[in-house]
Amino acid sequence: MRFFRLGKSNFRTRFKLTIRGFMHKVSYKKVKQALVLSALICITPIFAGDTLTVGFWNVENVFDLEDDPYKNDNEFAIGGKKRINKGIYNLKMNNIASVISKIGADVLGLCEIENEAVLKDLDSRVPSFEYQIVHYESADFRGIDVALFYNPEKLWLVDSRKIKVLLPSGKPTRDILHATLKFEEQILHVFVNHWPSKYGGVEKTIPFRAAAARTLRKEVERLLEYNPNAEIVIMGDLNDEPIDPSIVEHLGANMDKTKVNGRDTILWNVMEPYHRNKEGSTYKYGGKDMVYDHLIISSGLWDEKNLTFVNGSERVFDGPEYRQHVGKYDGSPFRFWAGNKLLGGYSDHMPIYLKIYRLE
Repeated sequence: MRFFRLGKSNFRTRFKLTIRGFMHKVSYKKVKQALVLSALICITPIFAGDTLTVGFWNVENVFDLEDDPYKNDNEFAIGGKKRINKGIYNLKMNNIASVISKIGADVLGLCEIENEAVLKDLDSRVPSFEYQIVHYESADFRGIDVALFYNPEKLWLVDSRKIKVLLPSGKPTRDILHATLKFEEQILHVFVNHWPSKYGGVEKTIPFRAAAARTLRKEVERLLEYNPNAEIVIMGDLNDEPIDPSIVEHLGANMDKTKVNGRDTILWNVMEPYHRNKEGSTYKYGGKDMVYDHLIISSGLWDEKNLTFVNGSERVFDGPEYRQHVGKYDGSPFRFWAGNKLLGGYSDHMPIYLKIYRLE
Protein backbone atom coordinates (compact mmCIF):
# COMPACT_ATOMS: atom_id res chain seq x y z
CA MET A 1 0.00 0.00 0.00
CA ARG A 2 1.27 3.45 -0.87
CA PHE A 3 0.72 6.04 1.85
CA PHE A 4 0.02 9.64 0.96
CA ARG A 5 -0.41 12.99 2.65
CA LEU A 6 -3.30 15.36 1.96
CA GLY A 7 -1.89 18.74 1.20
CA LYS A 8 -3.55 22.14 1.50
CA SER A 9 -4.47 22.29 -2.18
CA ASN A 10 -7.99 23.18 -3.30
CA PHE A 11 -10.89 20.77 -3.77
CA ARG A 12 -10.05 20.21 -7.46
CA THR A 13 -6.75 18.60 -6.57
CA ARG A 14 -6.69 14.92 -7.46
CA PHE A 15 -4.38 12.22 -6.24
CA LYS A 16 -3.82 8.57 -6.83
CA LEU A 17 -4.33 5.86 -4.31
CA THR A 18 -2.99 2.41 -5.02
CA ILE A 19 -4.59 -0.48 -3.16
CA ARG A 20 -3.67 -4.00 -4.08
CA GLY A 21 -2.51 -2.92 -7.45
CA PHE A 22 -5.64 -1.00 -8.45
CA MET A 23 -5.49 2.70 -9.29
CA HIS A 24 -8.42 4.83 -8.17
CA LYS A 25 -8.91 8.50 -8.86
CA VAL A 26 -10.43 10.17 -5.82
CA SER A 27 -11.12 13.89 -5.48
CA TYR A 28 -10.09 15.71 -2.34
CA LYS A 29 -13.61 17.11 -2.16
CA LYS A 30 -15.13 13.64 -2.11
CA VAL A 31 -12.77 12.49 0.63
CA LYS A 32 -13.74 15.49 2.74
CA GLN A 33 -17.45 14.83 2.13
CA ALA A 34 -16.99 11.21 3.16
CA LEU A 35 -15.26 12.20 6.39
CA VAL A 36 -18.04 14.67 7.24
CA LEU A 37 -20.69 12.06 6.49
CA SER A 38 -18.94 9.54 8.73
CA ALA A 39 -18.93 12.04 11.58
CA LEU A 40 -22.63 12.77 11.12
CA ILE A 41 -23.47 9.08 11.19
CA CYS A 42 -21.72 8.82 14.54
CA ILE A 43 -23.71 11.64 16.14
CA THR A 44 -27.10 11.47 14.38
CA PRO A 45 -29.90 9.42 15.99
CA ILE A 46 -31.10 6.49 13.90
CA PHE A 47 -34.76 6.73 12.97
CA ALA A 48 -36.86 3.63 12.51
CA GLY A 49 -40.27 3.01 11.07
CA ASP A 50 -42.72 5.66 9.90
CA THR A 51 -42.93 9.36 10.52
CA LEU A 52 -45.99 10.85 12.16
CA THR A 53 -47.35 14.19 11.00
CA VAL A 54 -49.27 15.74 13.88
CA GLY A 55 -51.33 18.85 13.23
CA PHE A 56 -54.10 21.15 14.37
CA TRP A 57 -56.57 23.47 12.69
CA ASN A 58 -59.37 25.77 13.80
CA VAL A 59 -61.64 25.26 10.80
CA GLU A 60 -63.97 28.22 11.53
CA ASN A 61 -67.58 27.36 12.18
CA VAL A 62 -68.19 23.99 10.57
CA PHE A 63 -71.91 23.51 11.21
CA ASP A 64 -74.49 21.29 9.62
CA LEU A 65 -77.56 22.80 7.97
CA GLU A 66 -79.98 21.92 10.77
CA ASP A 67 -81.16 24.35 13.44
CA ASP A 68 -80.53 22.57 16.73
CA PRO A 69 -82.90 24.06 19.34
CA TYR A 70 -80.33 23.34 22.07
CA LYS A 71 -77.52 25.27 20.37
CA ASN A 72 -77.02 28.84 19.21
CA ASP A 73 -76.44 27.69 15.62
CA ASN A 74 -79.42 29.13 13.75
CA GLU A 75 -77.33 31.57 11.68
CA PHE A 76 -75.60 28.61 10.02
CA ALA A 77 -78.82 26.71 9.35
CA ILE A 78 -80.95 26.93 6.23
CA GLY A 79 -83.22 29.95 6.69
CA GLY A 80 -80.72 31.70 8.98
CA LYS A 81 -79.30 35.18 8.48
CA LYS A 82 -76.28 33.89 6.55
CA ARG A 83 -78.65 32.54 3.89
CA ILE A 84 -76.75 29.30 3.69
CA ASN A 85 -77.72 26.63 1.19
CA LYS A 86 -76.37 23.21 0.30
CA GLY A 87 -74.01 24.70 -2.29
CA ILE A 88 -72.38 27.03 0.28
CA TYR A 89 -72.10 24.17 2.75
CA ASN A 90 -70.41 21.97 0.12
CA LEU A 91 -68.00 24.77 -0.81
CA LYS A 92 -66.94 25.16 2.81
CA MET A 93 -66.51 21.44 3.37
CA ASN A 94 -64.61 20.88 0.12
CA ASN A 95 -62.26 23.79 0.82
CA ILE A 96 -61.44 22.44 4.29
CA ALA A 97 -61.04 18.89 2.95
CA SER A 98 -58.63 20.04 0.23
CA VAL A 99 -56.27 21.55 2.82
CA ILE A 100 -56.47 18.52 5.10
CA SER A 101 -55.55 16.34 2.12
CA LYS A 102 -52.49 18.47 1.37
CA ILE A 103 -51.27 18.44 4.97
CA GLY A 104 -51.58 14.65 5.12
CA ALA A 105 -51.59 14.57 8.91
CA ASP A 106 -51.75 11.24 10.70
CA VAL A 107 -53.10 12.99 13.78
CA LEU A 108 -55.15 16.13 13.27
CA GLY A 109 -56.87 18.10 16.01
CA LEU A 110 -59.81 20.24 14.93
CA CYS A 111 -61.94 22.87 16.59
CA GLU A 112 -65.13 24.78 15.81
CA ILE A 113 -66.81 21.56 14.71
CA GLU A 114 -70.50 21.20 15.53
CA ASN A 115 -70.97 17.45 15.73
CA GLU A 116 -69.93 13.99 14.64
CA ALA A 117 -72.11 14.15 11.52
CA VAL A 118 -70.07 16.99 9.99
CA LEU A 119 -66.85 15.20 10.99
CA LYS A 120 -67.94 12.09 9.10
CA ASP A 121 -68.93 14.20 6.11
CA LEU A 122 -65.59 16.01 6.19
CA ASP A 123 -63.69 12.73 6.42
CA SER A 124 -65.57 11.37 3.41
CA ARG A 125 -64.21 14.28 1.33
CA VAL A 126 -60.57 13.60 2.24
CA PRO A 127 -59.22 10.95 -0.17
CA SER A 128 -55.82 10.67 1.57
CA PHE A 129 -57.01 8.64 4.55
CA GLU A 130 -60.04 7.00 6.01
CA TYR A 131 -59.68 8.73 9.34
CA GLN A 132 -61.05 7.47 12.60
CA ILE A 133 -62.82 10.11 14.67
CA VAL A 134 -62.65 11.04 18.36
CA HIS A 135 -65.31 13.52 19.42
CA TYR A 136 -67.40 14.46 22.46
CA GLU A 137 -70.19 17.01 22.73
CA SER A 138 -69.12 19.89 24.96
CA ALA A 139 -70.86 22.61 26.94
CA ASP A 140 -70.14 25.45 24.49
CA PHE A 141 -73.24 27.60 24.10
CA ARG A 142 -72.71 27.86 20.33
CA GLY A 143 -72.35 24.11 20.04
CA ILE A 144 -68.79 24.03 18.71
CA ASP A 145 -66.48 21.28 19.88
CA VAL A 146 -62.94 19.99 19.55
CA ALA A 147 -62.28 16.70 17.78
CA LEU A 148 -59.50 14.46 16.54
CA PHE A 149 -58.83 12.65 13.26
CA TYR A 150 -56.27 9.86 13.36
CA ASN A 151 -54.90 7.48 10.74
CA PRO A 152 -55.76 3.89 11.78
CA GLU A 153 -53.09 2.49 9.43
CA LYS A 154 -50.44 3.92 11.75
CA LEU A 155 -52.14 4.46 15.09
CA TRP A 156 -54.35 2.62 17.52
CA LEU A 157 -56.64 4.46 19.93
CA VAL A 158 -55.95 3.16 23.43
CA ASP A 159 -58.27 5.53 25.27
CA SER A 160 -60.00 8.90 25.02
CA ARG A 161 -61.95 11.17 27.31
CA LYS A 162 -63.15 14.73 27.64
CA ILE A 163 -61.81 16.96 30.40
CA LYS A 164 -64.30 19.43 31.81
CA VAL A 165 -63.12 23.04 32.10
CA LEU A 166 -64.88 25.32 34.59
CA LEU A 167 -64.63 29.10 34.50
CA PRO A 168 -64.10 31.03 37.77
CA SER A 169 -67.88 31.47 37.97
CA GLY A 170 -68.32 27.68 37.95
CA LYS A 171 -69.85 27.80 34.48
CA PRO A 172 -68.47 25.18 32.05
CA THR A 173 -66.76 26.11 28.80
CA ARG A 174 -65.38 24.01 25.95
CA ASP A 175 -63.91 20.69 27.03
CA ILE A 176 -60.33 19.55 26.42
CA LEU A 177 -60.02 16.29 24.50
CA HIS A 178 -57.40 13.79 25.69
CA ALA A 179 -56.58 10.92 23.34
CA THR A 180 -54.09 8.18 24.17
CA LEU A 181 -52.67 6.73 20.96
CA LYS A 182 -50.23 3.92 20.28
CA PHE A 183 -47.67 4.38 17.49
CA GLU A 184 -45.22 1.54 16.83
CA GLU A 185 -45.66 0.21 20.38
CA GLN A 186 -45.10 3.66 21.91
CA ILE A 187 -47.75 5.70 23.71
CA LEU A 188 -48.46 9.25 22.56
CA HIS A 189 -50.76 11.52 24.55
CA VAL A 190 -52.60 14.21 22.59
CA PHE A 191 -54.58 17.07 24.13
CA VAL A 192 -56.84 19.11 21.82
CA ASN A 193 -57.84 22.56 23.09
CA HIS A 194 -59.98 25.55 22.22
CA TRP A 195 -59.66 28.00 25.08
CA PRO A 196 -62.14 30.85 25.70
CA SER A 197 -61.84 33.77 23.29
CA LYS A 198 -61.36 37.46 24.03
CA TYR A 199 -65.01 38.14 23.24
CA GLY A 200 -66.24 40.58 25.88
CA GLY A 201 -62.83 42.19 26.38
CA VAL A 202 -59.21 41.12 26.81
CA GLU A 203 -58.90 41.91 30.53
CA LYS A 204 -62.26 40.44 31.42
CA THR A 205 -61.47 37.14 29.73
CA ILE A 206 -57.90 36.62 31.03
CA PRO A 207 -59.16 34.51 34.00
CA PHE A 208 -61.11 32.29 31.59
CA ARG A 209 -58.00 31.21 29.69
CA ALA A 210 -56.05 30.92 32.94
CA ALA A 211 -58.67 28.46 34.18
CA ALA A 212 -58.33 26.35 31.02
CA ALA A 213 -54.53 26.43 31.35
CA ARG A 214 -54.57 25.32 34.98
CA THR A 215 -56.97 22.49 34.17
CA LEU A 216 -54.70 21.26 31.41
CA ARG A 217 -51.57 21.58 33.54
CA LYS A 218 -53.06 19.34 36.23
CA GLU A 219 -53.68 16.66 33.62
CA VAL A 220 -50.14 16.94 32.26
CA GLU A 221 -48.61 16.85 35.75
CA ARG A 222 -50.63 13.74 36.53
CA LEU A 223 -49.15 11.98 33.47
CA LEU A 224 -45.61 13.16 34.24
CA GLU A 225 -45.87 12.05 37.86
CA TYR A 226 -46.72 8.55 36.68
CA ASN A 227 -44.13 8.62 33.87
CA PRO A 228 -41.60 11.51 33.77
CA ASN A 229 -40.78 10.53 30.17
CA ALA A 230 -44.39 10.59 28.97
CA GLU A 231 -44.62 11.72 25.34
CA ILE A 232 -47.21 14.47 25.11
CA VAL A 233 -48.40 16.83 22.39
CA ILE A 234 -50.67 19.73 23.32
CA MET A 235 -52.39 21.43 20.41
CA GLY A 236 -55.05 24.02 20.03
CA ASP A 237 -56.36 27.51 19.51
CA LEU A 238 -55.46 28.94 22.90
CA ASN A 239 -56.60 32.49 22.04
CA ASP A 240 -53.37 33.79 23.57
CA GLU A 241 -49.82 34.32 22.36
CA PRO A 242 -46.86 32.15 23.46
CA ILE A 243 -45.65 34.88 25.85
CA ASP A 244 -48.99 35.41 27.60
CA PRO A 245 -49.43 34.40 31.28
CA SER A 246 -52.01 31.71 30.55
CA ILE A 247 -49.39 29.76 28.59
CA VAL A 248 -46.12 30.68 30.29
CA GLU A 249 -47.23 30.86 33.93
CA HIS A 250 -50.41 28.83 34.29
CA LEU A 251 -49.67 26.06 31.79
CA GLY A 252 -45.88 26.20 32.24
CA ALA A 253 -44.88 26.21 28.57
CA ASN A 254 -41.92 28.22 27.31
CA MET A 255 -40.55 28.83 23.81
CA ASP A 256 -37.02 28.42 25.18
CA LYS A 257 -36.40 24.71 25.64
CA THR A 258 -33.50 25.36 28.02
CA LYS A 259 -35.94 26.86 30.54
CA VAL A 260 -37.91 23.63 30.88
CA ASN A 261 -36.96 22.55 34.40
CA GLY A 262 -39.74 20.21 35.48
CA ARG A 263 -40.97 22.65 38.12
CA ASP A 264 -42.55 25.95 37.05
CA THR A 265 -41.82 25.25 33.37
CA ILE A 266 -42.71 21.75 32.25
CA LEU A 267 -43.33 22.06 28.50
CA TRP A 268 -41.73 23.42 25.31
CA ASN A 269 -43.78 25.58 22.96
CA VAL A 270 -42.25 24.93 19.53
CA MET A 271 -43.99 27.90 17.84
CA GLU A 272 -41.13 30.30 18.66
CA PRO A 273 -40.01 30.83 15.01
CA TYR A 274 -43.50 32.00 14.07
CA HIS A 275 -43.88 34.23 17.10
CA ARG A 276 -40.54 35.83 16.26
CA ASN A 277 -41.35 36.17 12.55
CA LYS A 278 -44.97 37.30 12.36
CA GLU A 279 -45.07 36.64 8.61
CA GLY A 280 -46.05 33.14 9.65
CA SER A 281 -48.83 34.25 11.98
CA THR A 282 -51.77 31.90 12.45
CA TYR A 283 -54.43 34.54 13.14
CA LYS A 284 -55.11 38.28 13.11
CA TYR A 285 -56.67 40.03 16.10
CA GLY A 286 -57.31 43.77 16.08
CA GLY A 287 -55.36 44.03 12.84
CA LYS A 288 -52.25 42.51 14.42
CA ASP A 289 -50.50 39.28 13.45
CA MET A 290 -50.86 36.71 16.21
CA VAL A 291 -49.79 33.17 17.00
CA TYR A 292 -52.90 31.86 18.73
CA ASP A 293 -52.53 28.28 17.51
CA HIS A 294 -49.97 26.19 19.36
CA LEU A 295 -48.02 22.97 19.33
CA ILE A 296 -46.50 22.28 22.75
CA ILE A 297 -44.55 19.16 23.71
CA SER A 298 -43.19 17.41 26.79
CA SER A 299 -39.51 16.62 27.35
CA GLY A 300 -40.22 12.98 26.51
CA LEU A 301 -40.33 14.05 22.88
CA TRP A 302 -36.78 15.41 22.81
CA ASP A 303 -34.94 13.03 25.14
CA GLU A 304 -33.75 10.89 22.19
CA LYS A 305 -35.70 7.88 23.40
CA ASN A 306 -38.65 6.16 21.74
CA LEU A 307 -40.67 8.89 19.99
CA THR A 308 -38.93 12.15 19.20
CA PHE A 309 -39.89 15.53 17.77
CA VAL A 310 -38.07 16.27 14.53
CA ASN A 311 -36.37 19.53 15.43
CA GLY A 312 -37.37 22.33 13.06
CA SER A 313 -40.33 20.40 11.63
CA GLU A 314 -42.94 22.77 13.09
CA ARG A 315 -44.81 24.47 10.27
CA VAL A 316 -47.67 26.80 9.55
CA PHE A 317 -49.37 25.39 6.45
CA ASP A 318 -49.31 28.46 4.26
CA GLY A 319 -49.39 29.83 0.75
CA PRO A 320 -50.67 32.88 -1.17
CA GLU A 321 -53.99 31.20 -1.92
CA TYR A 322 -54.65 30.79 1.81
CA ARG A 323 -54.19 34.48 2.65
CA GLN A 324 -56.14 37.63 1.82
CA HIS A 325 -54.44 40.31 -0.25
CA VAL A 326 -56.74 43.31 0.01
CA GLY A 327 -56.39 46.50 2.07
CA LYS A 328 -56.30 46.23 5.84
CA TYR A 329 -56.88 42.47 5.64
CA ASP A 330 -53.72 41.90 3.62
CA GLY A 331 -51.93 38.88 5.06
CA SER A 332 -54.92 37.65 7.07
CA PRO A 333 -55.98 34.03 6.68
CA PHE A 334 -58.46 33.73 3.79
CA ARG A 335 -61.55 33.07 5.84
CA PHE A 336 -64.88 31.67 4.67
CA TRP A 337 -67.09 34.24 6.37
CA ALA A 338 -66.58 37.91 7.26
CA GLY A 339 -69.62 38.52 9.44
CA ASN A 340 -72.52 37.56 7.18
CA LYS A 341 -70.53 38.20 4.01
CA LEU A 342 -69.42 35.10 2.14
CA LEU A 343 -65.75 35.29 1.12
CA GLY A 344 -65.52 31.63 0.15
CA GLY A 345 -62.06 30.96 1.56
CA TYR A 346 -61.01 28.41 4.15
CA SER A 347 -60.76 29.58 7.76
CA ASP A 348 -59.78 32.58 9.86
CA HIS A 349 -56.92 30.47 11.27
CA MET A 350 -53.98 28.78 9.58
CA PRO A 351 -53.29 25.06 10.11
CA ILE A 352 -50.12 24.02 11.95
CA TYR A 353 -48.22 20.75 12.19
CA LEU A 354 -45.00 19.03 13.27
CA LYS A 355 -43.33 15.67 12.70
CA ILE A 356 -42.43 12.85 15.07
CA TYR A 357 -40.13 9.85 14.53
CA ARG A 358 -39.55 6.70 16.48
CA LEU A 359 -35.90 6.28 17.43
CA GLU A 360 -34.16 2.97 16.93
